[in-house]
Amino acid sequence: MVKGANNPRDEASGRSLRADAKRNRDKLLAAADGMFSERGADASLDDIARRAKVGIGTLYRHFPTREALLAAACDERLLALAKKSRMRQASMAPGDALRAFLEDVVRHASMYRGLATSFGIVLQNGSPGCHATTEVGLELLEHAQRAGQIRRDVEFEDVVCIATAISLAASQSPARRTRRMVAMFIDGLRGAGVDDRARLSQEIEK
Repeated sequence: MVKGANNPRDEASGRSLRADAKRNRDKLLAAADGMFSERGADASLDDIARRAKVGIGTLYRHFPTREALLAAACDERLLALAKKSRMRQASMAPGDALRAFLEDVVRHASMYRGLATSFGIVLQNGSPGCHATTEVGLELLEHAQRAGQIRRDVEFEDVVCIATAISLAASQSPARRTRRMVAMFIDGLRGAGVDDRARLSQEIEK
């Protein structure tokens, strides 16, 4: 064999390992979606691994934290959310586009019972869906602020925090009340608020 040439047997073995890893990941995601849907976001990771018929070590190799597994399980839905938000952006006023985005985020943060409590952390995991959702959310917020429809001191993290709070309330509220809470929040952001965050902090402390 020529020195430095690849061994066909090694290459075949590498492809087989990659295929096995993908199969295990797919099985874990299917099991996680089922378990999270049945038992909520705090479902046992050991039970998820057992349902996927893999060891717990395999689960942790693919998903080092519960939040990473939740992010991956939500990924396709979050990608769809981001795509939908971008498609309707051109046909809506910036403030209304942000409101519609927030309503979608609230619904997605409630897709698994208990997910809302860690949704902000889940969004920071860097999966394609989390990245796309954060990117479009930031874009919608900035557009609404440049249009003068949302106060300029608002940060995207504020929007995520409110979405989390509304999602927690949504688990015990009818859908119409959820929409009403989102509308009230957006109306508050439209107000002639203070642009200076320091002044806002002083008002809160009073």
